[in-house]
Amino acid sequence: MAGAATVFADNSLLSRADRALYRAERFLALLSGIAVFSLMVLAVVSVGGRNFFGQPLRGYVDWIEQIMPLIAFMGVAYAQRDGGHIRMDIVVGMLRGRVLWLVELITTLAVLVLMVLMVWGSWAHFDRSFDWNAPLWSRDSSIDIGLPIWPAKLLAPVAFAVLSLRLALQAWGFGRAFVTGAERPVAVPLIEDVATQAAREAAHVSGREE
Repeated sequence: MAGAATVFADNSLLSRADRALYRAERFLALLSGIAVFSLMVLAVVSVGGRNFFGQPLRGYVDWIEQIMPLIAFMGVAYAQRDGGHIRMDIVVGMLRGRVLWLVELITTLAVLVLMVLMVWGSWAHFDRSFDWNAPLWSRDSSIDIGLPIWPAKLLAPVAFAVLSLRLALQAWGFGRAFVTGAERPVAVPLIEDVATQAAREAAHVSGREE
């Protein structure tokens, strides 16, 4: 299951790289949030136009197709950094020390390999759509108002590339923790126990969170 996580920092190169990438991930997550808001605005405009003027927003579905990749992909690396993705902690939660870091390293490397393949595949999909010599640089377009589709297709390899960088940093962090036997490694999400999560939520609700 997904749970709250703590990410520690220090002055090491790994931690500095983690914080630098985190700034980019927060910006991409912000774009994703803006995309969600814009989708609501488009819905209001379309429904309002249909009800009051008998004319919904032209190309409404086409615009949704363009916005959905922003919502679906741009926040994945941000969630990965903070340990927000769904995962099964029943077994991993019982592990400690080097065994835990080894398991985390193996699973992180497995996901990293998958994401590198996803970058390769999604970039090839974008490349088939993009053409410098075509109108609007696009070999294909949306059905209704003819929006070029390549910008939406480009978002997937960009987001997956950022996620790959995040996974590479986390693999570095777990690998270093395995070698050194560190109890609180930096730049990796450390899942909090139930009591710590409850205390943090209580502090947040009461306004005493630091």
